[in-house]
Amino acid sequence: MKKLSMQAYLAKNNENPTVMTLLKFIPPVEDCMLCLTVLELFQENSDIFALPVVNSGNIPLGIVDRKAFIENFIKPFSKEIFGKKKISDTHFMNKSSIIVDKGAAIDDVARIIIDAGMQHMVSGFIATDNEQYIGVANGLDLLNEITQRKQANLFYLAHYDQLTKLPNRLLFLDRLDMAIAESHRQKTQVGLLFVDLDNFKHFNDSMGHGFGDKVLMAVAARLTSCSRESDTVARLSGDEFTIMQEKTNCQDDMNILCDRILESMKQPFQIMGREVFITASIGTAICPNDDSESTGLLAKADAAMYEAKRSGRNTYRHYVPGMNLYSLDRMTLETDLRMALERNEFELFYQPQVELSTGKIVGNEALVRWRHPKRGLLSPIHFIEITEETGLIVPIGKWVLEQACRQHMIWIENGLEPMPVSVNISAMQFYQTEFCEMVRSIIIDSGMQPIYLELELTESLFMYDVDIVLKTLDELHKFGVKLAIDDFGTGYSNLSYLKRFPIDRLKIDQSFIRHLEREPVNIDIVRAIAALGKSMSLELVAEGVETDSELAMVQSSGCGSVQGYLYSKPLPADQLESWVKERNLNSVFEI
Repeated sequence: MKKLSMQAYLAKNNENPTVMTLLKFIPPVEDCMLCLTVLELFQENSDIFALPVVNSGNIPLGIVDRKAFIENFIKPFSKEIFGKKKISDTHFMNKSSIIVDKGAAIDDVARIIIDAGMQHMVSGFIATDNEQYIGVANGLDLLNEITQRKQANLFYLAHYDQLTKLPNRLLFLDRLDMAIAESHRQKTQVGLLFVDLDNFKHFNDSMGHGFGDKVLMAVAARLTSCSRESDTVARLSGDEFTIMQEKTNCQDDMNILCDRILESMKQPFQIMGREVFITASIGTAICPNDDSESTGLLAKADAAMYEAKRSGRNTYRHYVPGMNLYSLDRMTLETDLRMALERNEFELFYQPQVELSTGKIVGNEALVRWRHPKRGLLSPIHFIEITEETGLIVPIGKWVLEQACRQHMIWIENGLEPMPVSVNISAMQFYQTEFCEMVRSIIIDSGMQPIYLELELTESLFMYDVDIVLKTLDELHKFGVKLAIDDFGTGYSNLSYLKRFPIDRLKIDQSFIRHLEREPVNIDIVRAIAALGKSMSLELVAEGVETDSELAMVQSSGCGSVQGYLYSKPLPADQLESWVKERNLNSVFEI
């Protein structure tokens, strides 16, 4: 909170007699400031607790407080001084009064008053400008001013996000409750948008948390600029934002705002001298159609947001009945997550990768799922961020690697041809001291051939300690493990570094694949990545292919393999085995 100076305080309170006694009330001591004059002032102005004493040069000499002055006049022999002596000559003037410059902060003045003694609470203190008297203030009222400011500051701290200055979760939910209550009375609707940034973790991992904070501040400003003055834009936590639209007419109103936000995000952000691009996934829900309570409405907008994530990100979805709802209680989720490994609640699903020229299955990506006892089957998008923040990603990642290698051998025992299996590796796992030895040990224990294991690494991993990264990759590659860069195009890889790394494949992020027919710029991006891959003799896999038109476009762009719902969604190990056998059988009949 910005400090309030004495000058601002005096100007603010110069009309309040209980706070200020201005110079115009005080005749100069050397002229006519006699005891009689002071007595009359005290009698006529009961709100005046004390008066300053100044000389003819407007220099403060001290303070006369009401209590000491009146007591002197009611004592015997008071007539000897009554009307005869100057205030500066009497013993009831406090010459050790507090005098502060107008530039002092009121918090500092309050501390001076408290340290000097309680009598100054009532008598107050004198303010000067270059030692010239400008006013006197009541100490009690000054402390009351500070108390009010502190209370206002505490309210702000409790209800506003300190980074973005937007309302926080507490204030947002309060406003949402009030808006819903009003909508019930007025028979109107309340729209809710749940906005989550795509791949925000890349910024923190590759550029640092300070850079990430700047990104959040810039996004907050852009979301605010897209909204109406009557809308409430809030930051719930991390990279999650919400927008409430009061008295929205229909779903189309929210569509317009969603489109405006996504369009604004296409403009680059200037962050710490860098130009960065950010996309967002948005979920919407409307009251009372979807829910008439704030917590339910928020949960449903959240579910719609996750559907937008699943649909390739950089888009929006509206809540429809049947979408999976997930509690927003992060603390409970984290506690459950710590017990999930011990309780054997994790499962691996596998999504096949198909070679376009032959139709053969050239690999499967292992994808972890958490079968929560109460919340049902959760995909990584609901818990992976927590595992990374808590460090649980390391033991969970090891479990995934072990299970994927074992499952590879089980498929072979069940009669399937050896299929490479891809496993995602986080930066935290990769930088573990014994990472290479752990991978080698797991492969040997499972009995699989190293050539059938592919480790998928994110681009952000290559931003630090290039020599260490290169040494680790070389060691893995020499052992026979294949290496791929996942979500290529969304990170910050330096191409000169890429040429040095023993990478085998690039996986083009699904955000470039979805809706290729409506986003011509994405076609150019896919073609550029394909050309880059070919120039470096790298295999290419396009992720997230769902339609025939997307398939045709990625094939014409030069991608050799695809992965996506057009062929198969991620399947449990036994279902994938059946899917592969059925596909192989159909291929035989076709021949």
